Amino acid sequence: MARTLAAENIHKDVGGVNALQGVSLSISEGEILGLIGPNGSGKTTLLNVLSGSLKPTSGSIRFDGQAIAGMPENEVAELGIVKTHQIPKPFLSMTTRENVSVAAMFGSRKLRDPREAHEVADRTLALIGMEAWADTLAGSLPVQARKNLEFARALATGARILLMDEVFAGQSPEELQHSIELFTRVQAELGFGALVVEHVMKAVMTLAHRVVVIEEGRRIAEGTPAAVTQDPLVIEAYLGREAVRAPP
Repeated sequence: MARTLAAENIHKDVGGVNALQGVSLSISEGEILGLIGPNGSGKTTLLNVLSGSLKPTSGSIRFDGQAIAGMPENEVAELGIVKTHQIPKPFLSMTTRENVSVAAMFGSRKLRDPREAHEVADRTLALIGMEAWADTLAGSLPVQARKNLEFARALATGARILLMDEVFAGQSPEELQHSIELFTRVQAELGFGALVVEHVMKAVMTLAHRVVVIEEGRRIAEGTPAAVTQDPLVIEAYLGREAVRAPP
């Protein structure tokens, strides 16, 4: 049975601001869930709460039935839930292979033999077409290769649920198409679930099975990509009330 990450009625106060106000969602292995909303709506905060880097003020989070709200990020990763960063944060003085090997020694794999970790790293890099960068220092990688390295590190942990923060941002049309195709192929092969926070609507419309929309820390819509983009509440959140009231 597919494992499921479920969040119920999540609240998070940050510096006196109610960043999340009762958000609920669930995602299972094999599923791609898009998470969209205007800037400042609480998307990244929600990812940080789910990953364990922030503790919720209240609410419950369960993975495969186990309560994990407030669990430290490393322990959440060991269960198989890993977040990628909007701005990649590799170890700049280590090679691409070494970066991925370190990831393989943490997370749910818990490898202790460096040789095994290197084998996982090489398989992972081959899977996403980064073999040629294996011996390159991460600090020397171009931007798109660093994004791919961030993806590779998450995969190497053995994660079953990926929390992905704007991994398609800042790409040219050609890079975006390649990234979508790569993600689609790898996800189909490995079968992980992914919660994808994204402003690039082409990626959301192409990849997501369902989409959750939040505004000012509240969930305002959920459904298929086509359905939510036609929802008046979603249009208002992005474009304002005038757009909803405008004649066709």
